[in-house]
Amino acid sequence: MRIGYFLSTEEYTPAELLEQAKGAERAGFEALWISDHYHPWVDAQGQSAFVWSMIGALSQVCRLPVTTAVTCPTVRIHPAVVAQAVATSAVLHEGRFVLGVGTGEALNEHIFGDAWPSAGVRLEMLEEAVEVMRKLWQGGFVVHHGKHYTVENARIYTLPEQPPAIYVSGFGPKAVDLAARIGDGYVSTMPDGDLVSRFRSGGGGDKPCQAGFKAAFADTAEEGARLAYERWPNAGVPGELSQVLPSPRHFEQASELVTQEMVAESFVCGNDPQAHLEMIDKYAKAGFDEVYVANTGPHYQGLFDLYANHVLPELR
Repeated sequence: MRIGYFLSTEEYTPAELLEQAKGAERAGFEALWISDHYHPWVDAQGQSAFVWSMIGALSQVCRLPVTTAVTCPTVRIHPAVVAQAVATSAVLHEGRFVLGVGTGEALNEHIFGDAWPSAGVRLEMLEEAVEVMRKLWQGGFVVHHGKHYTVENARIYTLPEQPPAIYVSGFGPKAVDLAARIGDGYVSTMPDGDLVSRFRSGGGGDKPCQAGFKAAFADTAEEGARLAYERWPNAGVPGELSQVLPSPRHFEQASELVTQEMVAESFVCGNDPQAHLEMIDKYAKAGFDEVYVANTGPHYQGLFDLYANHVLPELR
């Protein structure tokens, strides 16, 4: 299993993200995830760096593979523009770049006042967007008149040697089935072996499966839980609310129903390496090939030291 680090653009400044990327590489992490947001989930996170600027900058400070976790190429940015951004990113990273895609959240995609489509329509849009991007990465001029997108005489001139891989995020059966059918890999955040099995049996075969989890490094588990609840109360928001709530203040309102104990259940809090190893083992047993850990709070160097000295050596 490949162990990576997750860069949270919602929580850290651009300079901190670059510092974390360098620190993760020094600590022995093998790859990076990076989130793609227009808004943070709640104001306590406080950042929203433009992911394509960050990906370009990352190419200059480390050589770790990078995957977006995940980009929504359907509403906020037209897939023809995303295709150009991805192609340039793949060139800068010398082929070590993967586009992770999903159907997105109203939190980030509603900003132009477009109607927020139903889940079924969003999956349909995502499939067509992937088709558009792959056409553009073949070179030459593209004309596309589809149900959701039009491309007229568009050509991307700056292309990598090989078309970028696209990994598709999925948390429900229909999304996993789409990932199996059109994806070069699968992305999740849950150690759910049934979803991995559905992806593999539905056409995904032995394609890579990635997942991620969150941590809150601190001197004690209690302090880590406090940080997790302060910065990420939205982690306890249930069901489809994360896809339909339109702004950080709405997530803050929904999070009033969430307790610190509820948030701590989904985080690895404190500084116990065994807790991290146990969480990683859940994903390994579920069948994932790669797992990415995100830190919350100011103590990310402590997490890097923990992994360098006590976690990664146990996995090799």
